[in-house]
Amino acid sequence: MAGPKTSSASSSSTTPSQMSVAATTLWKSYIQQTPDRLKFIDAFLAFLVLSGVIQFVYCVLVTSFPFNAFLSGFASSVGQFVLTASLRAQVNPQNRSEFKDVSPERAFADFALGSIVLHFFVFNFLG
Repeated sequence: MAGPKTSSASSSSTTPSQMSVAATTLWKSYIQQTPDRLKFIDAFLAFLVLSGVIQFVYCVLVTSFPFNAFLSGFASSVGQFVLTASLRAQVNPQNRSEFKDVSPERAFADFALGSIVLHFFVFNFLG
């Protein structure tokens, strides 16, 4: 039977300074290599996440009185996030081989139509 593995504590754990260097390197790489179009989409995705979190926290801490209003708002945030993430994947130049037949204009048209349909259902769910 093999004995327990022994390893030094310093090699298996990461220090806060290593995490800071990794985060800084990731951020600099993102700023330098990501096209402005994708940065704009990423900012909108961050807004949608923040909006969903605020709605959920409000529902938990304050009230969920018109529960269908909470569900509509939260579903709108989640649905719009999914549609926007799909748009980001389709217009990313690195994914060009995956979406050969889809132009950026077609991807945006699909996004806009999907958003209209999503918000139609959300509006109808409000009552």
